[in-house]
Amino acid sequence: MQVKTVNVVAAVIVHEGHILATQRGYGEFKGWWEFPGGKIENGEAPEQALIREIKEELNTEITVNDYLDTVEYDYPTFHLSMRTFLCSMPNMHMSLLEHSDAKWLSQQNLDTVNWLPADLGLIEKLKSIKI
Repeated sequence: MQVKTVNVVAAVIVHEGHILATQRGYGEFKGWWEFPGGKIENGEAPEQALIREIKEELNTEITVNDYLDTVEYDYPTFHLSMRTFLCSMPNMHMSLLEHSDAKWLSQQNLDTVNWLPADLGLIEKLKSIKI
């Protein structure tokens, strides 16, 4: 049986050497931490999807700076293909519209929250790059 593939984008938002982590406020993975983002709609470029999703989730504008990585992860009921980008948040104001919490974590402290399994795949890479 072929499982469906869900194509999503995620923002690794960086500010002064810290990375934004958001805590899911809903669904099966409520309480787990993730990089904010969401599904790519038909006809949307990944960068456009990311800007739209961050506006919907955090009510803020971001600048998509650089492609970081694509994470492929098999959840029990679907395959996730997650394109991730290094981003900045020019105005540094946000509202949590879908998340229950948010934290700015240093690279050394990235593993202090309970990341979603797919997002966890980025942690070691993020600890080793210059941000």
